Amino acid sequence: MNRIKPITKLAGLCLLLLGAFTVANAADAATWRYAHEENQGDVQDVYAQFFKKHIEQNSDHTLQIYRFGELGESDDIMEQAKVGILNFVNQSPGFTGAQIPEAQIFFIPYLMPTDMDKVVTFFRNSTAINEDFPKLYADNGLELLSMYPEGEMVITIDEAFTSPKGLKGKKMRVMTNPLLSETYSAFGAIPAPLPTGEVYGALQTNIINGQENPIFWIESEQLYEVSPNLVYTSHGWFTTAAMANKRFYDKLPNEDQKLIHNAADYAFENVIIHIAGLEEKALERIQERNGKVTVTRLDSAQIKAFKARSGQVEEKFIAMTGDSGKELLRQFKKDLSEVQNQH
Repeated sequence: MNRIKPITKLAGLCLLLLGAFTVANAADAATWRYAHEENQGDVQDVYAQFFKKHIEQNSDHTLQIYRFGELGESDDIMEQAKVGILNFVNQSPGFTGAQIPEAQIFFIPYLMPTDMDKVVTFFRNSTAINEDFPKLYADNGLELLSMYPEGEMVITIDEAFTSPKGLKGKKMRVMTNPLLSETYSAFGAIPAPLPTGEVYGALQTNIINGQENPIFWIESEQLYEVSPNLVYTSHGWFTTAAMANKRFYDKLPNEDQKLIHNAADYAFENVIIHIAGLEEKALERIQERNGKVTVTRLDSAQIKAFKARSGQVEEKFIAMTGDSGKELLRQFKKDLSEVQNQH
């Protein structure tokens, strides 16, 4: 099987530094650098390609895109964006949460709906998303361009389960995110933080028993080969964010700042179209390729048992983030309530 071979951090940094010195960054024709966490054709890559298309069709600038593994792991590309080696970075709050604790709000289970129409409406209209988060990111040297959903979270595991009892003692890979660890502890499992690039091998060698991701990533990384039991628990959607180095952004002329935000809006609208139906097609392909794959969808009574344990995760979030997190959670719930009323 063909697996991605990430280049070393040193090689990636050398590549970027070489580009920084060899590409003219004149105001009228700059080459900007953008890195994300996924493979070619995955959701973040689709977003990046639409972002690039708008930039290049409406200016003399060009955009160089780096995909998963080309410049290291998620933490590496964020570090490169923070110091200005990268101009743009796309990173999930699952990793950003280590720097911006409030971003972990997306990992409170059963806070977000799983109906796509409701999810998209929330991202379009939410005050928390469109007003509160940009301030939090700006305080950390980042210009937030767009937050967008990628897909419902699906658990893959060595044995299917329908209750917290079935997760007891199971070692579940989580992103390097304290609140996600709290979620799986609440569900009865043993959280095991691992970088993305180590997940396949850890499943293959039984270092871990399972993991969670949107179905398109389970297909893209072929995780179903070594973790064939898919369980839909309806506990949340995978969210990600595109952002710019704020020092870079603030120094740009107004027309370029507007260009960038327009490109983010254009990419958002197109990626929403892209993810419609993506889950069903990915699951169908997975089942065609591997006859051992099983699919378990928890019913409302089974979900209730997991949902009953989510309260302690919410309490942990407030304890980790203080008053700012408490206020953000209040606004989140208000925004979500308005979405429910609209639908």
